[in-house]
Amino acid sequence: MASRSPSLSQEARDSAPGTPEAGTDSQPGPEVFCKLCLSEQPSAATRELQSCNCNFCTACLQQYVQLAIMEGGGAPITCPDMACQKSGVLLDSEIASLAAADQVELYQRVKFERGVKLDPSKAWCPVLECQAVCKVQPSTEGQPTAVPCLTCHTVFCSGCRGPWQDSHTCPERQPMMSPSPSHESRARSDSHSDMPIKQCPMCGIYIERNQGCAQMLCKSCKHTFCWYCLQNLDGDIFLRHYDKGPCRNKLGHSRASVMWNRTQVVGILVGVSIIVLVTSPLLLLASPCILCCVCKPCRGKKKKKKRKRDLSQPDSSTS
Repeated sequence: MASRSPSLSQEARDSAPGTPEAGTDSQPGPEVFCKLCLSEQPSAATRELQSCNCNFCTACLQQYVQLAIMEGGGAPITCPDMACQKSGVLLDSEIASLAAADQVELYQRVKFERGVKLDPSKAWCPVLECQAVCKVQPSTEGQPTAVPCLTCHTVFCSGCRGPWQDSHTCPERQPMMSPSPSHESRARSDSHSDMPIKQCPMCGIYIERNQGCAQMLCKSCKHTFCWYCLQNLDGDIFLRHYDKGPCRNKLGHSRASVMWNRTQVVGILVGVSIIVLVTSPLLLLASPCILCCVCKPCRGKKKKKKRKRDLSQPDSSTS
C-alpha cells in the first residue's frame, strides 16, 4: 500500500483544478446555434431530431411541441426549421419526451381521429352511445353506400351519416373519395368549386381559406400550391403561374404588388451575386489567414508559448 500512495497523490495533484493540465482538459463542450431562439446554447441543453439531424435547444422544442399539439389538430409534428432539407417529422418517442403525459395522450387521440377522418375506407358510427370505427366498402363512381356498424348493428349512409333505407338518396350528395386519387383527378374536381375547405395535394390534410391570396402553404408538409387548381408552386418564386391559364389574375393581389414582389426577388438575387463577386477575391487573399486562425494546432502552440511565458515569469522574479 505504501508503494501506491505516491502515484495516487501524483494523480490527485494532476487532477487538481489549479494545475495547467487540468485546466486544458476541463474545457466546456461546443455550443450549438438554435434557430428558434437565435442564440448559442451548450450542447448538453440541446436536442437532435432523429429524422433530419437538426439541432434545437430543449426549451424551445418543448414549447414548439406543446403549441403543435394544441393547434395542429393531430397532424404530424414536423421539424420547426422551415429550410429543413429532409422535412423531418418528430417521432412519437421524441414527442413523449418533450411534452407532458396528458398532452401526449391528447395528441395520440386527436391523431387517431384525424386518421379516421382522412381515411376514405373508415367512418365513425353516428350513434352517440357507440362511436365505433366502421369499415366503408368502396362504391362505384364514388356514390354513398350503406355502412354497417358491427358494434351497435346500425346501418348508416357513408355520405350524410343518416339512417340507411331502401332506395336511399343522400340529401347532401357528397361523393366518396377514391382510396388513392391522383393529383390530376383531384385538381379537376376542386378547380371549379368555391368551397372554403380543400385538401393539400401533397399530404391530404384539410385546409381552410377564409381570406388572403391564392398561394397556399400547407402547415403540415410545407408544400406550396395554388388554391384554385392545386398546381405545385414550390419553385415558382416569381408567381408566373398567375400570368396565364385559368388562374390568370386570381392571385388576390393587384398587378402592381405582384410586379413589386418580382422586383424585390430580382434585387435580392442581383445583390447577392454582386456581393459574391466583390468578396470572392478578398476571401481568396484572406483564406490563408482564416485557416491559420481556425487551425487547432496553431492555437495549441500559441497556448503552450503563453503558458511557458507565464511559468517563466515567477521563476525570474524569485531569482
